[in-house]
Amino acid sequence: MQVMKWSVIALAVAAGTSQMAVASSQSESNGFVEDSSFNIFTRALYFNRDYRNGGGNIADASKSSGYKSGYREDSGLGLRLLYESGFTQGTVGVGVDAFSLSSVKLDGGRGRNGNGLFGSDREGRPEDTQSQVGGAIKFRISDTVLKYGNQFVASPVFSTDDSRILPETATGTYLVSNEIKGLELSAGRFTALSSQTGSSRDDINGRDDNGNKLRGLTSTNFGGANYQFTDNFSAGYHYADTEDYWKKHYINANYTIPFSDDQSLNFDLNAYRTKSQGQERGEKVDNKLWSLAGAYSFGAHTVTLAYQQSSGETPYAYGVDGNGTVWVANAVTNEFWSEDEKSAQVRYDIDMSAYGVPGLSFMARYVKGWNVTSDAGTDGKEHELGFSAKYVIQDGAAKDLSLRLALNRARADQVAANGAANFGGASGDFNEVRFFIDYPLSVL
Repeated sequence: MQVMKWSVIALAVAAGTSQMAVASSQSESNGFVEDSSFNIFTRALYFNRDYRNGGGNIADASKSSGYKSGYREDSGLGLRLLYESGFTQGTVGVGVDAFSLSSVKLDGGRGRNGNGLFGSDREGRPEDTQSQVGGAIKFRISDTVLKYGNQFVASPVFSTDDSRILPETATGTYLVSNEIKGLELSAGRFTALSSQTGSSRDDINGRDDNGNKLRGLTSTNFGGANYQFTDNFSAGYHYADTEDYWKKHYINANYTIPFSDDQSLNFDLNAYRTKSQGQERGEKVDNKLWSLAGAYSFGAHTVTLAYQQSSGETPYAYGVDGNGTVWVANAVTNEFWSEDEKSAQVRYDIDMSAYGVPGLSFMARYVKGWNVTSDAGTDGKEHELGFSAKYVIQDGAAKDLSLRLALNRARADQVAANGAANFGGASGDFNEVRFFIDYPLSVL
């Protein structure tokens, strides 16, 4: 159970551009046009984060509360067009991928934005529309694919995020090789990362809601290997060198014990070692983060228990290397990776297809963190309660359209709130509602 900020539908749409895709042999290529595909993906998202106990949105000294408002609320509609050609026939296959990303603000004002759905000007006004186009050229020899250009990437040490209306995109070179059965090798170099507001090639160098300039990606070089030892056991190692920020190591081991056709026990270990280097543009980083999750599946039910621990002199650091680069068990709304933090999670999932309602599923989880160290003190505590319900239409004109409602309630004391970047104000307390409507459509 590798946990990452990446929607299942987005993975399906971007499969040809991510490490998750396994290229077919070049000898089986039918041609540039014959193997091409064109997909349209539409997402509507409503996002509300209501701060409690003194927290708020954007700082404003003129207000008695110290904030422009006590909540963030915005909604929008996004449209993604993705064309992926096949490869030309021959020893070396050549192809191209191209995409268009656009979004429209449906609701959200200067005092209420900040959920990462829209870009903002210096005065904090959200943009009404956003758009981005990009493309990449790709080459394939046997079962090895080299791609250069604008891409969606899913590596544990460099991963673009898709948790808002539009996904992040990265510019660079990516190589994935599956020449040996069970072994996947990958390597990449990226020099630009565009945020989820999708307004430019490297707009992570833009400004935040308060007009402050954001730090941007210089360059990152990374590589890794995943090997499927048996049908039930796999492991991997990945390494990244992000110039003037940090060096990052990652390991994973995943083992499943099948008891019967509908009953199994899965163990998933994930661990990061991150240490700053060079100019330390992301400030000093010295962190070890690991998690171990056990998931027992029986019929329509899955019960998961997870433990996660962060140690070192700082919290875990990511973002400039992609906001999806945190593949650990407790990477939920708050992520629970503050300095010295320990956390535990209990989670329950149910698939209602076993009860005559295919496409309907529910999830409930509770995560508790403790032992946080920050500038505000030591032994901080936080916890989060989350619920979600999802329904995917199974047939008809709207087949594969999905509706997902996610509710989260987060609470933290002053120490924990001070140690986590996602909290508002000093309280670290908020309630959150997210509602997604996703509609993937395959045209070719």
